[in-house]
Amino acid sequence: MLEEEFDFIMEVLESELRPYRDSHHVYRKLPEKGRAHEDILTEMNELAIRERTKWHSGYVSGAVYNGDDSHIDFLNEVYSINSQANPLHPDIWPSAIKYEAEIVAMTASLFGGGDDGVSSVCGTVSSGGTESIMLAMRAYRDWARTEKGIAEPQIVAPASAHAAFEKAAQCFDMELVQVGLDSDWRVDVEAMNNAISDRTAVIVGSAPSFPHGMIDPIEELSDLALERGIGLHVDSCLGGFILPFARRLGRRVPPADFSLPGVTSLSADTHKFGYAAKGSSVILYRDALLRRYQMYTTTNWMGGLYYSPTFAGSRPGALSAECWAAMLAFGEDGYLKATKSILDTADQIKEGISHINGIRILGDPLWVISFTSDEMDIYAVADAMTRRGWSLNGLQNPPAVHICITLRHTIEGVAERFVNDLAESAEEVSNSPGTMGVMTPIYGMAGAVDTRGEVHELLLRYADIQFKT
Repeated sequence: MLEEEFDFIMEVLESELRPYRDSHHVYRKLPEKGRAHEDILTEMNELAIRERTKWHSGYVSGAVYNGDDSHIDFLNEVYSINSQANPLHPDIWPSAIKYEAEIVAMTASLFGGGDDGVSSVCGTVSSGGTESIMLAMRAYRDWARTEKGIAEPQIVAPASAHAAFEKAAQCFDMELVQVGLDSDWRVDVEAMNNAISDRTAVIVGSAPSFPHGMIDPIEELSDLALERGIGLHVDSCLGGFILPFARRLGRRVPPADFSLPGVTSLSADTHKFGYAAKGSSVILYRDALLRRYQMYTTTNWMGGLYYSPTFAGSRPGALSAECWAAMLAFGEDGYLKATKSILDTADQIKEGISHINGIRILGDPLWVISFTSDEMDIYAVADAMTRRGWSLNGLQNPPAVHICITLRHTIEGVAERFVNDLAESAEEVSNSPGTMGVMTPIYGMAGAVDTRGEVHELLLRYADIQFKT
């Protein structure tokens, strides 16, 4: 039965990629003669136009956080100016170093660092939230080994923490201890306290969590970290450029940054609500000592002295230039306006969902809205939304779906369309008892211990399909 379900699911997933392979030449080796630039650009534009409609019209959860044509054109021009820059060679491109240092400083100022906060806060630019989190976990591993004599350091994190923490644990041979949530979908602080051992290097809190959009009680975690003498990483990759401005707009946002003395590191994605191009994030540390454990140096390589602050050696300096330009272009007033639009739209959608029979919101999120149902298969509802053009995020444990509100959803009419489509989808499923969503088998199996290995196999097979020509 599992194999039959796999075959069906793989056919659905492969069908997403088939149109691109069927309508354009597939290259399995280099062309004998190079193609004309104009010809290549024409093909790429055809592919891009096919993908543009859904995200540009506001049908996608997260993924594209700005998407305004003039902003995209601006960033593309910035990239073209800096396309050759590589921060690995600061002697050739000192501008890349300037951009990255100022990105870090501007980001730190939003999170209790800088001249008006903890002046020692420092950091680096990375390629995204996963790298920021992994860099931090590697730093804590080596810090714990060197400063505390812990041979096998642990990470203690909420069950809702991003998958990047598990990835880091696998890559750096650390144990990940997961802690349950309370009734408000925030980490259970007492359970976290009980999970800490003499091997714990760092505890984790999300601001907010990806699945449910809830902010963990970072203030209590800060007290816990200080009491136990361990690190506290705040994952604000998703909310980093929303929460500081939401607080200024009068929203009830608890402290979740370096203003709390127990917070020792924080990650924030500039390529999400910082509106930079994809491939940009910032990892911040309370002081330079901890940051040093992130960095790689070698003094005995035959090629000379070598240093790399992040996992990559060569890096696209143009992406950092784009990030710097986006931050300057928005400024505080631009981020405030954008945040207000997003939160107002989220309020409208939450209000609409509250009137849909059979659908309920999990917790009290600001703009990442997770919803489920006790009366129908929520994945079937998600499938019905897919048929109406939406691309939403499926969650598990418990089964749920979420929409992450972006500037694309603030376009006039999008919020109303979402609520109306969700109401119609819920009614459609409720009128068809026993309807199961396509994704139900995946999440159902993933939630069962005895089939989890098969689900890993499914994901690997999906990856194989992505790289198949």
